[in-house]
Amino acid sequence: MLLRLPASVPEAQECMAAGAVPVGGATLVWAVWQRDGFPEQAMSLRNLPEANAVAHDGLGAAVVLNRVDDRVPEVLRRAAATVGTGAVRRTATVGGNLVGSTLRCLLPAALVLDARATVLERDRTHESPLAEVVAKQPLLLGIRWREPVASSYRKLPAEPGGPPPLVVAAAVHDEGGGRRHLRVAVRDGYDVLSDDVTCDGDTGQAVRTMNEGTVGTLHPEARDVVTQQVTDLLTRAADI
Repeated sequence: MLLRLPASVPEAQECMAAGAVPVGGATLVWAVWQRDGFPEQAMSLRNLPEANAVAHDGLGAAVVLNRVDDRVPEVLRRAAATVGTGAVRRTATVGGNLVGSTLRCLLPAALVLDARATVLERDRTHESPLAEVVAKQPLLLGIRWREPVASSYRKLPAEPGGPPPLVVAAAVHDEGGGRRHLRVAVRDGYDVLSDDVTCDGDTGQAVRTMNEGTVGTLHPEARDVVTQQVTDLLTRAADI
């Protein structure tokens, strides 16, 4: 197998045109290739500057998870820190987790940040909604988001080999004019649901409104976890 390492977007597009298969951090595809056979060409974006950016409002797809630090919002930093083991986080990438993984631990965090994906195609780059990226699994260059007022993330403990643990992500955004918006995303099993409500300072009302929407369809134990997480976040955000 020939591993290609493009250093620019045009080079990456040439690799795509030649049939190179994106490899990411290889934590997800390696076992499949060992079982089914290796492609003739693979491509890693680890030398592509656009795919390696770490900033307060964006992350490149080739960034390995242990590089996701306090330059990004708390919700995304905590999400990255809970993925797998330290060895996994040293090789697994942002793009691989969002596009290639069935667990998508970073997806709830990205959703509450109102993130949009930058997608690389053979003849262009363009922005795309995260839901479309998850469904179509294109080659991801990175994600960008709106910096929140405050955010939080919680992953419940889980038994090894059991079902995926419940994940709750939440963020409060400033809409201007004294208005704020709460976004919540929950991974329950393999499904991810999200909702957003206005939060004007009345924490109780915001929580009630949230529970009347998609979050209200969760089983009671999960709903209680979400309610507590959101209440704590809104209380903290009120002082900011």
